[in-house]
Amino acid sequence: MIRILNQLRALSRKAFSKRYLLYTNVAISFSLSGMGDIIEQHYEIYTGTLECWDRQRTHQMSISGLTVGVFCHNWYNFMDRKFPGRTLRVVLKKVLIDQAIASPIVIFMFFATLGVLRKASVDETIQEMKDKFVRLYTAEWVVWPPAQLFNFYLLPTKYRVLYDNTISLGYDVYTSYVINEKIDHSQDNNSNSS
Repeated sequence: MIRILNQLRALSRKAFSKRYLLYTNVAISFSLSGMGDIIEQHYEIYTGTLECWDRQRTHQMSISGLTVGVFCHNWYNFMDRKFPGRTLRVVLKKVLIDQAIASPIVIFMFFATLGVLRKASVDETIQEMKDKFVRLYTAEWVVWPPAQLFNFYLLPTKYRVLYDNTISLGYDVYTSYVINEKIDHSQDNNSNSS
């Protein structure tokens, strides 16, 4: 048992070392974004709104997590270089900047990645952003400020993406729901033609 624990400790040290941290962060983001979609799809199957698990959808959500993982890895490193320290003032500044700048970028990257993967037109992707961006960004303001206070105040930079994605698992379930919700624009078209 002790040997297994020592091997896990060594693996963890290596995974979170500077040399492998980007790969670790991307793998975590990829995995947990897919897991969030799997949880949401199984809920949809349970409630009868989805017939069976859509592996392609999970694959696409995972890849969107991959792109976001690369961004978050670099973002947290940038934030800690630009705003060093853990005073309340510095942490609050980081939280505000994170919400005002990083959150919209992450949501945009998410829509753009899914648009490419789904082979959607630019107009379709823009329409989906118009339909769903505000809901996701509003949810970001509910979830992330308290979570990021903890993240920026207590955790070393190398664990930020792991923590972020652990918290994000619940948010990813909601994101999967919002992103895959069908919006009916036939009412808009009928009202525009009157």
